[in-house]
Amino acid sequence: MIRPGHLTLIIASLVLAQCATQQAQTPQPTSAAAQAPRGGLPQIINVSAYDPKERQREGRGYSEHDVSALRANGATALIARAGKGGNLDTKCANFLASADRAGLLPGVYYRLQNHVDAVAQADQFVDRAQALARSRDWQAPALLLCGDFDAQSRMSDITRFMDRVESRTGVVPVAYLENSGHLKILLSGADEATKAKLRRMPYWLALYSHESGADPRYPQFPPPVHPRGLLNQYNVWNNWAIWQYGGVDWQNGGSRAKVYHHGTHRFSPYFGDMDRPLERNVFNGSHAQLQAFWRQHGLAL
Repeated sequence: MIRPGHLTLIIASLVLAQCATQQAQTPQPTSAAAQAPRGGLPQIINVSAYDPKERQREGRGYSEHDVSALRANGATALIARAGKGGNLDTKCANFLASADRAGLLPGVYYRLQNHVDAVAQADQFVDRAQALARSRDWQAPALLLCGDFDAQSRMSDITRFMDRVESRTGVVPVAYLENSGHLKILLSGADEATKAKLRRMPYWLALYSHESGADPRYPQFPPPVHPRGLLNQYNVWNNWAIWQYGGVDWQNGGSRAKVYHHGTHRFSPYFGDMDRPLERNVFNGSHAQLQAFWRQHGLAL
């Protein structure tokens, strides 16, 4: 297990011998999607209707109808946006079907926004996830469920969304949090009962730069910022489950890869030989542990 006081991320080309999240157990792989393409921390790609981004160099491409190049470059899973603020994503179903054909574990996330009731958004998310689960014969074992909480979210919205998803599906979703000063103040200042409730959701950490989480109100200022630092700032979770180390900014009419590249955590701007930037993550555990995590926090398929 990666100890809270000594977090060391080994870049995905190295084999991680012992690593576990606080949520996952170790099962035996049981499906085609369970077979890891190579050793190292499992790589997860997340997509939305904005993907794929524009081509920027020579290399392999992909579309919502064919993500085999992502699998060939070492991806283990793909999480697609199901909706945002009351609107469903148009490419979600195609991305998930192509991911399953390629042997990638499928997942969905919903971008919660403040202008729409949190329970209504949770209902839309669950309805969509359940329809997707019934839409085909899957080779994957489960469809991961994730909530992406707006930088200005209210605590009641976060907990109501979580409760509604769990009450309707029996699944506690994963929590994706932006590096928001508002969220850090909100969560770190919560009472212990609320923090215990939040900890039931595994933490999907967003950190694309060693400077992007810097905040003079919190430890680890000035930079560099690392995952342990964000854990300290939120003061809720003992560890992280997924780290989004690669994002994409829109600048001057085009997309630009924004990837963590500091100290021992020096990730490439591009994913393997892909010809465009991607939103990329690593899972804090082995490939077998990823399977257990997917089953525990996903709809059975």
